[in-house]
Amino acid sequence: MSDSKYPANAPAADSGRTAHVIALTELHDGPDSARPVIGDPVNPLHHIKTRLQVCVGQVEVTVGELMSAKEHQVFVLDRLVDQPVDVLLEGKVVARGQLVAVDDQFAVRITDIPVPLKA
Repeated sequence: MSDSKYPANAPAADSGRTAHVIALTELHDGPDSARPVIGDPVNPLHHIKTRLQVCVGQVEVTVGELMSAKEHQVFVLDRLVDQPVDVLLEGKVVARGQLVAVDDQFAVRITDIPVPLKA
């Protein structure tokens, strides 16, 4: 583990302490090494919450047009009614879908996943 360009003991970058090379015991496969720690292999990422956004379209306006907008004014978006909407994660398109209603709420039915999402 000792190499001529890396001395066994060297001064640490802070407050005069010394950094020491340590010897680590090599891990060998034993009878219990293939058994998962938890009953089933669980991907911890599956429990992290994130927020998706659904973009139905965009429109380019000047700040002046926006500031002079009145109640009931309509801005026409760049998408046709029957075109898919974008599903975004952190500002990146991860899927496309169809805007639908579930009871009295908007919802999106996923119709296309352009890049396969791996678990």
